[in-house]
Amino acid sequence: MIRWRSLCGYQPQPLKYLHHRHQPLPLPPKPFSPKIKPLHSSTTMDNSPSTDTEVAYEIPPILKVYKNGRIERLEGVQVLPPELHPETNVESKDVVISEEHGISARLYIPKTTYPPPQKLPLLVYFHGGAFIIETPFSPTYHNLLNTLVSEANVIGVSVHYRRAPEHPVPVAHHDSWAALKWVASHAAGNGPEEWLNDHADLGKLFLSGDSAGANIASYLGIRVGSEGLPGVKVAGIALAHPYFWGEEALECEAKRPEDAAKVLQLWRFSCPSTSGSDDPFINPGKDPNLGKLGCERVLVFVAEKDLLKDRGWYYKELLDKSGWCGSVEVLETKEENHVFHLLNPSCENAKLLLHRIVSFIKQD
Repeated sequence: MIRWRSLCGYQPQPLKYLHHRHQPLPLPPKPFSPKIKPLHSSTTMDNSPSTDTEVAYEIPPILKVYKNGRIERLEGVQVLPPELHPETNVESKDVVISEEHGISARLYIPKTTYPPPQKLPLLVYFHGGAFIIETPFSPTYHNLLNTLVSEANVIGVSVHYRRAPEHPVPVAHHDSWAALKWVASHAAGNGPEEWLNDHADLGKLFLSGDSAGANIASYLGIRVGSEGLPGVKVAGIALAHPYFWGEEALECEAKRPEDAAKVLQLWRFSCPSTSGSDDPFINPGKDPNLGKLGCERVLVFVAEKDLLKDRGWYYKELLDKSGWCGSVEVLETKEENHVFHLLNPSCENAKLLLHRIVSFIKQD
């Protein structure tokens, strides 16, 4: 059976959509204050006591939707403050990209040699969580970025986009595009953030993400190639266990129809307005601009036990047939499941996966 806790943090129940007013998620506190819990979102239609406590829909063990429309996240809400990380000697800080839309980011810079003798490559990372949970400020992603930035010797930007169900897909994709344009505003050295102006080489920019974040990274690569992004060159895209889907079942999906049905439920929960599993936001093969992917190299990781494994291999096939002139490599980890490297970052296979991302970035 598919490990739902590792794929998206929950096993979906029959879907019941609620209509409620939307409001931007709060930004992370700056300066950090443990008394503020900005990642618990709450959207309210009716403040009556009965509807405030009655659960209309539950996604155990991570999410509850109350009858008044309030959303309570139970996982992926822990926040670590920015810091000078003692083990990696990487410094981080939080920045606001769009206060109006609740888009922000955590920035990372290696301090081993500071200031750097030359500008460093830039890694823009998008977290996973089925477009529903997690943030860049959680221990999982804060620790991941500290490690990647230290070992690859890059500047890191970990993007906080708005999440479903309050902000259904494709809000996450549009927020991430806005964040990437914010990054590009530093190309001439006169953007709003000094770390990027002074130390980031936007001619060596890498996009990466896991699961839903890998989906977003692919979308952004296609959009860069089709629309352009002045001052930026995307050198490569690294996708870990990308969350792609499609109407036509691939081999491992056909063998696990019950699990495949749950993935479709999950997609419809995060994107109620979707046209289905061949929506270009979930199926890149249906994006007419796939062949315009705006980079020269792509690295895709898949895991042997992951239901989404075949989608990663199929992504390579789609790119090879699309007319895209770059190179794509797929690496499969045996005996592992979806985002195992986040669930067990100290295991040997996780270390090997991160080492491969570092090598991909450092490749000339």
